[in-house]
Amino acid sequence: MKRSSSTPATPGPIDARALGVMTLLCLTWSLQQISLKAVADQASPMLMVALRSLVALLLLAALMAWRGEAPQRARWRAGLLAGALFGLEYLLVAQALKLTQASHVVIYLYTAPLFAALGLHWRLPAERLAALQWMGILLAFAGIALAFLGGRHGGAAAGGMAPLGDLLALLGGAAWGATTVTIRCSALAAAPATETLLYQLLGAFALLLPGAWLSGQWQFQPSALVWAHFGFQSLVVSFASFLTWCWLLRRYLASQLGVFAFLTPLFGVLLGVWLLGEALDPGFIAGSGLVLAGIALVSGHAGLARRLAGLRERKGRALPA
Repeated sequence: MKRSSSTPATPGPIDARALGVMTLLCLTWSLQQISLKAVADQASPMLMVALRSLVALLLLAALMAWRGEAPQRARWRAGLLAGALFGLEYLLVAQALKLTQASHVVIYLYTAPLFAALGLHWRLPAERLAALQWMGILLAFAGIALAFLGGRHGGAAAGGMAPLGDLLALLGGAAWGATTVTIRCSALAAAPATETLLYQLLGAFALLLPGAWLSGQWQFQPSALVWAHFGFQSLVVSFASFLTWCWLLRRYLASQLGVFAFLTPLFGVLLGVWLLGEALDPGFIAGSGLVLAGIALVSGHAGLARRLAGLRERKGRALPA
């Protein structure tokens, strides 16, 4: 079987293509937790993620076989680590969705760019954080603290366990950030996107299926609605969108890929209110605004810095000699 031996170019700054693809991914990912939460009474989120990972894994294996690709032994250690972190992320997310609102989960989960930026700052010279990014990180974590200290109107249905659910979602974001750092700072940086995703899907299935069984979250009631959500989760989220994300990570700077990533939690909150009827308290709204602003600074600092430099240059030329 032929193996892919092409080595990707050094990741560069985002371009128009990356922005378009990221916007589409943000829309898709914003519906991910909404979809899981919508049918949680009929299908356990943990079991749903485990089964969707299996379906996507089989599709990916077929795609790799058709392309003549195969995992390389030199990358299996990094692959196992990335897969374990990816599985841990969704283990935390699935449990969080049982305890708190989907809108809360999506905000805390998508702090991942902050954790990724911090990790990459210490590992890769090309990903060093600028002053604006440090300001964004401080602003975002201040927003997290404010959101945690806000009211808990959405936690009544979970027996007052919403703060724990929020914390689990935040830890899921940290696990996602650690997955990004692992991919960029290991042998997986030169791996095809298919191979990287293969390890992640294996990790998710291997952790979440026994996790669902051991925790008693084994509910799956077949219905047209459940199958529709399962199809979206398997084909669109776990297969197409994650494969695209791995492809982006190999071609663009990870710290810049989130230029529009703040749209995902924004869309998620709006869709949670609209589709699920979730209520948002003022403290959470204010904290979320700071988090989104911080993510925008961390991810979009390069463009902002260029605009500021351009403004200073034009102002300097306008001054009389």
